[in-house]
Amino acid sequence: MKEVRQPRYQQIAILIAEKIVHNELKVGQKIYARSTLATTFGVSSETARKAISVLGDLGIVDSIHGSGVVIASRQKAQEYLGQYQEVKSIQDLQTEILKSVSRQQKELANFSSILDKLVGQTEHFQKSNPMTPVEFELAEASEKLGKTLGEMSLWQNTGATVIAILQNDELVISPGPYATINQGDTLYFVGTSDTLQILQNFFYTKD
Repeated sequence: MKEVRQPRYQQIAILIAEKIVHNELKVGQKIYARSTLATTFGVSSETARKAISVLGDLGIVDSIHGSGVVIASRQKAQEYLGQYQEVKSIQDLQTEILKSVSRQQKELANFSSILDKLVGQTEHFQKSNPMTPVEFELAEASEKLGKTLGEMSLWQNTGATVIAILQNDELVISPGPYATINQGDTLYFVGTSDTLQILQNFFYTKD
């Protein structure tokens, strides 16, 4: 993220104003000639001239023809620094907000990546662990109920291997093909990731 930088002449104007506020440069005192000022700050004469021009426009210094530049007002130098600090604070706040937004975007992207990995690993686990049982409650009536597992060819039609049936609060483990399935029963089965949907369609989708 690119930071906003002040022009060099404004930076020099601020430095001179600070010296005035701290009484390093006093009202009525002459300051360096522009060429000397340019050498002191390592800038061109034009940059030094712009810095003095800014201070002159604000009434902080006076450019007296034939006498050079004279410090005119410590109070106005103080006001200038105050305004500068307010602007700088706003710019700093804007920079921090932009940095915060950038961090949040990166964190969100990282979270999304982690979530994608988690979903992928979960799907892989389900596919690679087909013995994890799934529960399916037959809460509603169906024309297929009242038949045995063998009569409805449940495994052949759905791919679900029923490992237990909960009937009237009694758990029947490893039911055979003659086990009858009724409304209110809960099937515990193993299969693929889409077996549950196939079972729902098998019992509750009319032919």
